[in-house]
Amino acid sequence: MNSFATQEVLLIGGRAGVGKSTTGYEVSRLLRAASVSHCLIEGDNLDEVHPAPEGDPHRSRITERNLAAVWANYAALGHRRLIYTNTVSVLESELVTRAMGGRTRVVGVLLMAGDATVAARLGARERGSGLAEETVRSARGARLLEREAAGWVVKVTTDGKGVVEVAREVVAATGWLDGSSR
Repeated sequence: MNSFATQEVLLIGGRAGVGKSTTGYEVSRLLRAASVSHCLIEGDNLDEVHPAPEGDPHRSRITERNLAAVWANYAALGHRRLIYTNTVSVLESELVTRAMGGRTRVVGVLLMAGDATVAARLGARERGSGLAEETVRSARGARLLEREAAGWVVKVTTDGKGVVEVAREVVAATGWLDGSSR
């Protein structure tokens, strides 16, 4: 997005059960194997607070504050590439860019999967009372993301694919392995 960017972020978004976290960790493994400096932040952990902070019902301000704090620590170590996974990350590029201090090249990837794939993944992951709620939220999230994702966001389907194949498609979108990101 910005040709004068001093840092880069890969946003991995998608509905619950699509494979964001798993893909993020696999992308990190691929980049480590290629000696590409980066860090990974699982965004779902940045707003895990109940009740929501006063005046922040969607927890976006606490997410931004926490992301800024963690990123500042990574940036102080010299990191300039971030992998950020979060359901709606591809809709919040401005929030992420602000948290990173601006001048950030953004690559967005929306992972997509059908209802049957997601149901199987959520069924294997969720225990207790969370499955029904997570299934409903996932379907609602899929509709929102499909409708609201910007044209620059790359869509990658995860149905019938292994995580390594998906991660390779995601890394290809960044250009980080072939040097075309700058």
